[in-house]
Amino acid sequence: MIEVLKKRKNLNINDDFRIEKCWNEMTELLSQNEGETIRYLVDSNKDDLYYISEIFEDISEKLQSEQFINCLRELDKKFPELDMSKDIDIAESYIEK
Repeated sequence: MIEVLKKRKNLNINDDFRIEKCWNEMTELLSQNEGETIRYLVDSNKDDLYYISEIFEDISEKLQSEQFINCLRELDKKFPELDMSKDIDIAESYIEK
């Protein structure tokens, strides 16, 4: 995950193909194990979370987890300057109820 995130951070926002590839890789890695993903996110720094927030909805769709959404809400409180609320609301909408 560290290497993929590093690649994503170094990409220009206009480099759609490579950004999408990074998003897919990150989504795959962060969708494998809910517990590990939550621990990883809780231990992440503000800069990493900024980039990971781009794929919250993709992870949410795969995990289908209220615990994941609760974790995101707590991270939003911890880092309000990231303004992740909209991303989290979208991620929550991907959970099948």
